[in-house]
This record gives sequence, structure tokens and C-alpha cells, in this order.
Amino acid sequence: MIFNETGLRGAYVIELERRGDERGYFARAFCMREFESHGLKPVIAQANVAVSKSRGTLRGMHFQFPPAAETKLVRCTRGAILDIIVDLRPESPTYLEHVAVELDEDNQRALYVPERFAHGYQTLAENTHTSYQVGEFYAPQHEGGLKFDDPRLGLDWPLPVSSLSPKDGQWKLLAEIEPEVKRRMALGTPGAQP
Repeated sequence: MIFNETGLRGAYVIELERRGDERGYFARAFCMREFESHGLKPVIAQANVAVSKSRGTLRGMHFQFPPAAETKLVRCTRGAILDIIVDLRPESPTYLEHVAVELDEDNQRALYVPERFAHGYQTLAENTHTSYQVGEFYAPQHEGGLKFDDPRLGLDWPLPVSSLSPKDGQWKLLAEIEPEVKRRMALGTPGAQP
């Protein structure tokens, strides 16, 4: 695997190192030792898949507060997505900055999302499949989210939104929840990881 750190400390785009021949190719998609050598948390508590029927479907912007903050390893296995993450670490010099990465069935790259980041994506093709390896169990009591179109975040989605869950449509603007987000995401919070 080839690890390329983004402009947000701890967030990586991970490229496959393909070994090809006339049959196709083989590549390692996960290795605990390689993740640890880059300072990444190699724990997988759950593995999830999502299928989105329509181009323009938006899922996000999701996160979990400590002590249930999640790492995610996201890969698009069919179709294409624009994946966006937002740094919610109040002590970080890149607090509220974001990175957008296109993941698709051809490039097979993955995005490693550290703890205390918001995550969301928009599908760029019909019938898109994504897989997530998540480092913490789903804990609805610690769940949070940001509005995908919050002007303060400045997220640039490439398509009009064709589908959005009712829950994702009800997240509040950051201006309304920022004090709580900062307090609950702070490093001194039990379970918060740098």
C-alpha cells in the first residue's frame, strides 16, 4: 500500500500497490502492521457497506463523539464518489478545514478518516457501492452530524443532491452546535485521541 497524507494531519489517501500479470492484479488493501507504522489506528470493530441507487445521493456529514469516536477506512467498490472529511479537532491548526477525494471502482484508493472528523460523500454514478471499515461500534447516543450545505464549511458538492435521508437533512448549522462540538471533541474528553 502507498500512504499519502492529506493536508489534514492523520488523514491519508491509500493507494493500492498492484502486482499484475495476464490474469489481472493482486493488491493488499489492509495490513495492521503498515497502518501502525504510519501511526494509524488499525482497529476494525465493524465493516459496513452502502449501496446508493441514484447519482447525486449524499450521505453525511457524520461523526461520533468520544468516547465512541470512529476511524474509518472508506473505499468505493462500484461506481464513484466524492468523499469529504472535515477536521473537528478543536486543538488542530486545521480545525474545520476539509479534504475532498474522488474514490472509484477504477482507482480503488481508500480514504483513512481519523477520529474526531466529520465524514460524508456524494455519489457520482448510478448504483454506487461503498465499503467502510470502522474502528468503533455504532453508538447512537454519541452520534453527531453537520449540515452538508453549511456555508461556514464551504463544502463543494459536484452535483445537485438527488437523495438525502431525513436524518441528514435535519443536522443543524455549525453556528448552532459549535460550542458543544468543541467541548465534546476536546482532547481532554474521555476517549478523545490526538
